Amino acid sequence: MANDDPHVPAPPTHARPPRGINHVVLNVRDLEVSHRFWTEIMGFRCVAELKPIPGRQRPKMRFYSGLDAQGEVTHHDLALAEVPQADGSAGAHREPWDMQPRRVGLNHVAIAWPDRESWLKQVAFLQRRRVPFHRRVNHGMTHSVYISDPDGYGIEVLYELPREVWERDIDAAQNYVELLPTDGEESLVDRTDNPVFDAPAAPPVAGRA
Repeated sequence: MANDDPHVPAPPTHARPPRGINHVVLNVRDLEVSHRFWTEIMGFRCVAELKPIPGRQRPKMRFYSGLDAQGEVTHHDLALAEVPQADGSAGAHREPWDMQPRRVGLNHVAIAWPDRESWLKQVAFLQRRRVPFHRRVNHGMTHSVYISDPDGYGIEVLYELPREVWERDIDAAQNYVELLPTDGEESLVDRTDNPVFDAPAAPPVAGRA
């Protein structure tokens, strides 16, 4: 039914752009193993745990927060839910993560660090903890390292490049890929001479000066 209230704006004709991912929920085989990974390796803080309610079935689940723009925790950016072992999947073989889609489900979760300096420290920390780097890539919008968590979920560890690098031709920036070494000190080198992506100039219109 149409809304005739003059004080209420009409619905927009197009979808409004979202801010971004609010949080991600992952089903994990072992909550304690994944808890240690996401807190000790990825730096999240556990802020809540789902409490049991008598007579109601609830998953074994915890909630984790990074920091918002003001440096404060959020209600949660990530949640982990343990898969009951009774379904036979707890000991299932974990395939190495790969960018190529293999099955329906999550491909990877992108997690951004606030700036280049904090990202460099995190990447060095990951290497120190012997976390395998599956890919080390300079994209046109981000510099990224791809790893995986204990259940094989892909994680893109990134920092964003300045808007002026990519905003004038997002398509070109998205299609830019510079593959870098994944082992040793070379995988920690991060150049700042990034290509700037400019959309091609529009052709002149006939009949105009």
